[in-house]
Amino acid sequence: MFELAALAYLIDYLFGEFPCKHPVQFMGDFINAFERRFYRDRIFPGALLVLSLLMLTWLISISLIMLCGLLPDSVSLLIQALLASTGLAMNMLHSSVASVLTAHDPKQAVAMLVSRDTQAMNATDVYKAAIETWAENLSDGVIAPLFYLLLFGLPGIAVYKAINTMDSMIAYKTPRYFYFGKSAAIVDDIANYLPARLTALLITVLADDKIRALHCLWRDGHKLESPNAGYPIAAMAGALAVALGGDAVYHGQLKAKPMLGDSIRPLNRAALVAALAFTPRIHRTILGFLALSILLNF
Repeated sequence: MFELAALAYLIDYLFGEFPCKHPVQFMGDFINAFERRFYRDRIFPGALLVLSLLMLTWLISISLIMLCGLLPDSVSLLIQALLASTGLAMNMLHSSVASVLTAHDPKQAVAMLVSRDTQAMNATDVYKAAIETWAENLSDGVIAPLFYLLLFGLPGIAVYKAINTMDSMIAYKTPRYFYFGKSAAIVDDIANYLPARLTALLITVLADDKIRALHCLWRDGHKLESPNAGYPIAAMAGALAVALGGDAVYHGQLKAKPMLGDSIRPLNRAALVAALAFTPRIHRTILGFLALSILLNF
């Protein structure tokens, strides 16, 4: 699995998204079609959606592996790596968050990244939202899919992306999705439990001030309502010496959220630049780990 993961990560790192319909879009189409036909704000229909999409994703990925098995090993590895790379989002994540730095309207740029309302945001709120998105999605978009790719190969990363897609589409505590999206939210929480904490530890290890990052992680990581999101955000807050979290508006409703980290440095453009400066360190760490693992398995 290490060769597959290394090649998939390199493909995403070098090329990013390919100009074709992404597998996640097909998953989204399935979710929308299921919702149009079977929606009821009850737990059972939502659970049925989760089971059906996960089963369909697993069957398709297993079928693709079987087809690849008919090809020479090197070609099979390359095709599986190309498919697996679509589940990794380091290139796209970095570019999307970095766009806030260059956008004519940073508020509009950050609106493409977050589910919270952005109309009333000031500059501090914009940079805070961008940094939180960067930290949280390092887990969802990079570490978690890589983790499941290493454990279970192509089916692992495919099933994880299905879980993550359902979470992003229906796992909201709104009148429409409170019960329908509950199963998707629970499965996502379970799937991200270890990756979120691994991401927080990675940020801590790569931070210039590891002690402060570890302190904030230990003190604040558990404070958010989500059992996972707070850990990488708290670690990033400590690494940057800024305060993240705090109240935000979602779907027109003000939601009280605790602060993570300490407001030692200003939460401004420089803080976002510093957060994005983790990218080359993460690349080196991941590629170094995968290369060492390949060598040790020879």
